[in-house]
Amino acid sequence: MKILVSSSVLALCATAAFADCTEVSFSDVGWTDITTTTTIAKQILEPLGYKVDVSVLSVPVTFASLSGGDTDIFLGNWMPAQSGAVTPYLEDGTIESLHENLQGTVYTLAVPAYTYEKGLKDFADIATFSDALDDTIYGIEPGNEGNDYLISLTEADTHGLGGFDVKESSEQGMLSQVRRAYDKNEDIVFLGWAPHPMNVEFDLEYLTGGEDFFGGVGVVNTLTRTGFAQECPNVGKLLTNLDFTVEMESQIMGAILTDGEDADDAVSAYITANPGVLDAWLEGVTTLEGDAGLPAVKAAYGL
Repeated sequence: MKILVSSSVLALCATAAFADCTEVSFSDVGWTDITTTTTIAKQILEPLGYKVDVSVLSVPVTFASLSGGDTDIFLGNWMPAQSGAVTPYLEDGTIESLHENLQGTVYTLAVPAYTYEKGLKDFADIATFSDALDDTIYGIEPGNEGNDYLISLTEADTHGLGGFDVKESSEQGMLSQVRRAYDKNEDIVFLGWAPHPMNVEFDLEYLTGGEDFFGGVGVVNTLTRTGFAQECPNVGKLLTNLDFTVEMESQIMGAILTDGEDADDAVSAYITANPGVLDAWLEGVTTLEGDAGLPAVKAAYGL
């Protein structure tokens, strides 16, 4: 009888712990790679019984929202590019870096290969192409740390860039500009990165000279508000299991950007075609009711 009572108490405690974590919130900064990974997490969590809320926030607002406890998870902490912005939060203990979810990233200024072959190979070469580039560097969304760094170079006239303008836009707006220039064989310099289907769609080269800020080959980390993984250990386990690859993300992103598929459809198609990825992601992960998570998620995909 004593054992039965103890088991019941433990079960009630476990249920209460899970009940505090039935809703999970993510920030998606609007980059297709982060939309891809966030959609993967969402499609896994929902069959496990969780309600998932995704908000589109800029990177600075994301960090502030995590720090303030208004957002639980961010899967897009590109390092070292975001080091300056995120380090104060990591140091004051209001944000935790939970897991390295992707390796082999690249993020810096890029040019078409034909421009690179003309001699624009380094940040120090940009100013010599000022006329061909119309004194313009194309960035992404306002507030992005990469944009801010490039703007700081123009303000300080570093590399002779004082006369350049950094055009801030969305990822899609920037890529549309690249497409227009590329189709006309015109020179253009812009923020590029991998994983991204732009590396397949265009013949690109990445510039040297920005390593002090952008670094070399980088990684992407999973961030949470402090204490989240302890409060919600089942979700925390999933987050530490979620490892992605450049090839995986680029394939899904290509379906979204090139083929025009909805992110949910593109992710679902990839996982249905590659069900083995679920095994490692769901190892040790359960449903809210405490049942094995893998069968529940496979059933949601019709596997």
